[in-house]
Amino acid sequence: MIQAFVNAFKIPDLRKKILFTLGIIAVYRLGTFIPTPGIDGAKLSLFFENLARTQGGTLFGVMNLFSGGAIHRLTIFALGIMPYISSSIIMQLLTVVIPALEKMAKEGEIGRKKINQFTRYGTIVLSIIQSFFISLWLENPAHFGGLEIVVFPGWPFRLLTILTLTTGSAFIMWLGEQIQEKGIGNGMSLIVAAGILSRVPTALFQIITLMRPGGQSGRAQMDPLTVAFMLSIMVAAIVAVVMLTQGERKIPVQYAKRVVGRKVFGGQSTFIPFKVNQGGVMPIIFAQSIILFPATIGVFVPNPLIQQVSSALTHGNVTYTLLTMFLIVFFSYFYTAIAFNPVDVADNMKKYGGFIPGVRPGTPTAEFFDFIINRITLPGGFFLAIIAVAPDVIGKGLNVPHQVADFFGGTALLIVVGVALDTIKQIESQLLMRHYEGFMKRGRIRGRQQRTI
Repeated sequence: MIQAFVNAFKIPDLRKKILFTLGIIAVYRLGTFIPTPGIDGAKLSLFFENLARTQGGTLFGVMNLFSGGAIHRLTIFALGIMPYISSSIIMQLLTVVIPALEKMAKEGEIGRKKINQFTRYGTIVLSIIQSFFISLWLENPAHFGGLEIVVFPGWPFRLLTILTLTTGSAFIMWLGEQIQEKGIGNGMSLIVAAGILSRVPTALFQIITLMRPGGQSGRAQMDPLTVAFMLSIMVAAIVAVVMLTQGERKIPVQYAKRVVGRKVFGGQSTFIPFKVNQGGVMPIIFAQSIILFPATIGVFVPNPLIQQVSSALTHGNVTYTLLTMFLIVFFSYFYTAIAFNPVDVADNMKKYGGFIPGVRPGTPTAEFFDFIINRITLPGGFFLAIIAVAPDVIGKGLNVPHQVADFFGGTALLIVVGVALDTIKQIESQLLMRHYEGFMKRGRIRGRQQRTI
């Protein structure tokens, strides 16, 4: 693996892409420390420190996950990549519902560019709406226990906040597109993963603090055996996430021979890979967006009924865990139904003379695809749900902070591992194309010798 990284920097084109990507990530991380004008940062930090001990800290912890810590400091990148993700989800849903957008999506590169342009417009609109409500929330001292966060409240502050946060979100979107065009890897995913990995030093510091003796009893809250147990869980979770991400069911496809003039076309065998986790991390994002909605209302609206519902749907409660697992399995089917259309795939195969051995072309092939997808989505959804709720179980069982337990499963681990696998695949394809050794060594397995009888 070390030799593969050394080989990557030997290729000028690949070295330029890697350094460009690292430079863009550095610019993004720099922006997460530039504060929004007109805000008292010391009082805001004090508020979030107090909020971390309550149920509201869970809500802002999830928002902080996708902003790379910018929401707790309320910097110019406080909205993070979430407006772009929300806009992309909305466009995917509208593409299925609206026939004009569905036709546009099938037009190839031109249609994809138009849909991407609509996604950018949606990102700007969502950023304006979110930043406006954030400015109103910041101006009310009642939300912060009497602390006056805004120095000079009013419409000038609101307009300045809207302009700052919307521009920051648009700039993040531009940075991701620059990585996509001139760098290596998926730009938006790399930005999210960089934000998540930036929390690793804080989590390590918390683990060291928990291992130090203190308190009235003079004992440490976490002993070395517990740390070793958590590390073993993390390794097992990484292996499970890799298996879930790479797992697929290969359907054999045979193409019939066609004679055109004196030439024979077709007659080859291939396969269609069906991923076990077709939706990636999207089912978890969908589920958390819905289940955290009562918590969002509970933070901003002091209603007793809403507060009771919000308390029942906090991290660690049985109700929250069961409902989250159900929603993740449900959205796994939902997202798979949106991303994959078995009827279109079956029609395209029939159009080009392809068929599955033992299955008739046309409608029987579409029904076969639908049967296979339902069979592999169910265990994939359950597996995804178990990994998603693992931090809550670990945090409650071992009595560790959620920010520490979040690295032993959940959305953070899925995103980081998925982005790492995708980036390594792209680097390895560049190496193999230029006849360099990749990350995975190929050849005969060592240690096996043929015996002569």
